[in-house]
Amino acid sequence: MSKLTRRSVLRGSVSLVAAGVLARPYIANAATTTATAWFAQGFIPDEDTALRKLVADYQKQSGNTIDLSIVPFAPLRQKEVSALTSGVVPDVMEDADFEFAPLNAWAGKLEDLSDVIEANKADYAPLALTLRNYYDNVAKKRAYYAMPMKLAAVPFHIWKSLVEKGGAKLSDMPDKWDEFLDFFKPLQAKLRAQGMRHTYSYGWEVSTIGVDPLNTFNAFMIAYGGKDLITADGKLHGDDPKIKAAVVKALNRLSSDFKGGYVPPGVVNWNDADDNNAFHSKLCVMDFDGSISTELALFKNKPEYDDILTHGMPLDNDGHPLPAQVGVFGPVVPKGAKNLAVAKEFIKYSMQPKVLNEYLKGGLGRWAIPYPSVAKSDPFWLKDDPHRTAFIEETLIGPTMPIYEAYSPAVAQMNAEHVFQVAWADITSNGMAPEAAAEKALKRAEAIFAKYPIQQS
Repeated sequence: MSKLTRRSVLRGSVSLVAAGVLARPYIANAATTTATAWFAQGFIPDEDTALRKLVADYQKQSGNTIDLSIVPFAPLRQKEVSALTSGVVPDVMEDADFEFAPLNAWAGKLEDLSDVIEANKADYAPLALTLRNYYDNVAKKRAYYAMPMKLAAVPFHIWKSLVEKGGAKLSDMPDKWDEFLDFFKPLQAKLRAQGMRHTYSYGWEVSTIGVDPLNTFNAFMIAYGGKDLITADGKLHGDDPKIKAAVVKALNRLSSDFKGGYVPPGVVNWNDADDNNAFHSKLCVMDFDGSISTELALFKNKPEYDDILTHGMPLDNDGHPLPAQVGVFGPVVPKGAKNLAVAKEFIKYSMQPKVLNEYLKGGLGRWAIPYPSVAKSDPFWLKDDPHRTAFIEETLIGPTMPIYEAYSPAVAQMNAEHVFQVAWADITSNGMAPEAAAEKALKRAEAIFAKYPIQQS
């Protein structure tokens, strides 16, 4: 996919945006009925409050009832898998991880929501649409099997006070990838000399648990030239020498930082919340973690909230802009839903610019709105808060690319096995050379991709 530029993302007239944002939410005259909906619990309470308000507003205006369940994301995924296996499904589900929607679209278990997408298609960032255009191996076609409700890139989170305490200046921070990362290395020794004996330079997520390690490896691989490991046609390019070199460099950098003692030794067992906790306890000077949940956890602690620098992707080592990978969450409708019409009407209502904007703002902007023009016209997104501004600039305005799951469901299995994280463990625990570990990982990826052939239209 082509990179998104500031101009392409923010195109469109402000007058049309204003009309979309201020128009009264649309409700069809559907028969009064009840639909069930399962959504993921937010990382901060404000997200759940905002979701309940969205549902209450829909019920008031439509006369329909939404039987809402808010479930922590790990149990939610188990619940959703069980529902699709048994055939006893709700009417609406929020996908609980990046793999759920592409895998179940492939298996023909999700309703095509292209007609719902059409209502606001012109408002969406092109990237948001790409992220929800999955391949159905039963129907042998690509379509929109999920709604792009909320987006997130992965920024760096940096303690400004620790940088300064370590004798460095943020103004001196380099803007090229390896130089940018290396800027934090000497801070560790200087902070420890001042009594911070358990502080490390980095909080890299590298375990074989959860989503964060996948984001970490991909960012490093892309930084070293491996962006096209998987392309929009759903093909793997692990035999490309440039891609192989990027995989080796990423594995070598991440394993060297660990073996050099710049990363807490416990990272081998970290889950997706552990790097947040480590950062908050100042176990590390810098972390790389999706959305701005790291910052928002401290929203009511203004001194610490203001002490964090949210930083997007630096340039690559040759000085060229690096694309940030962007992920997406939002509702799907499973095949077998009893109230399909109401499910679609609820989703259509939720995705109207005004409604979605108020919902995401209610969650303090932890997720980016997929409508760039709304982000441009509402000061909340780009002017009112430096963390949110940096996050939106990275997610919507700077160069971006979709997470690889949008291209092929094979990525879901590859990630479930944590193929490249196992390669990292082969280096750090088993003494394997980075080149051999990369070769092993790419061969496994090739075997997985062979199971997911995608017919090209």
